Amino acid sequence: MKWLRFFLVCTFLALSHAAIAQVAATVDGVQMPAWLERGNVRSPLLPGMELKAGDKIITGEDSRAMIRLSEGSVVRLGANGQLRFVELNASQQFFKGVLDVLEGAFRFTTDVAAKKGKRDVTIRASQVTTGIRGTDVWGRSRKGNEIVCLIEGSVEVTAQGESPLRLDKPLQFYRRIDGATQPVGAVEKSQLDQWSAETILERGKGIARAGGRVTLELGRFDTRSTAVNMREDVRKAGYPAVMTPIRGKGETTYVVRVRQLASRAEADALGAKLKGKYGITDPKAR
Repeated sequence: MKWLRFFLVCTFLALSHAAIAQVAATVDGVQMPAWLERGNVRSPLLPGMELKAGDKIITGEDSRAMIRLSEGSVVRLGANGQLRFVELNASQQFFKGVLDVLEGAFRFTTDVAAKKGKRDVTIRASQVTTGIRGTDVWGRSRKGNEIVCLIEGSVEVTAQGESPLRLDKPLQFYRRIDGATQPVGAVEKSQLDQWSAETILERGKGIARAGGRVTLELGRFDTRSTAVNMREDVRKAGYPAVMTPIRGKGETTYVVRVRQLASRAEADALGAKLKGKYGITDPKAR
């Protein structure tokens, strides 16, 4: 009986923990090509993917990624970017995250509902650490040139060996060039709009979204090996292609597709981008 009681208590605690724990971050949108690097494995970034500590998001040229955190905030990563989730810990009561922007432009946006929750989010861009306190902030990490620009709220910016600086007025920006912190300044809204555009998913560039219902068919083949070769080439290039066998009257056709496109227009745009590459000759939106 003691053993059974102990087993029931452990089961209850495990179920309680599972009920409280949440998925900390998910991929909400992708302007391909982009990849998820988990451990030593790199795969195409796909809307709806659940992210965990240690994951790294990589975007290609003219690409974007949009990540939604469980406490309501959104993290956007611009082209040629690298974002590593060093720490992700979420429950119904508290969210803690540490994000390393290794390269590229980013934007962290918190909505009104998210500001009410308890959280501790830190974003590190090269030598600069930004403590988020319920805000909207844009930044960029480049070798020898880091920028943090406050859009709304407040942030505390710290560089190694220096005292923290607090930004609490809209359009204030911090900059560090070749290891030297520059005086805090103010940026024109037109410049901020230009910076922000670097992280926004661009319509007509082949956007995939969580819940997207349009499919782009890349090719149909009589042999499985030919379809697999196309699928793997496309996936290596950062596009989440899948291969599906369709059985007919005594024969099987192998179809290679990219799913979850946000609209037919996005599928058409992606088809135009991929046509003539990886053996793709006649892509069709479905």
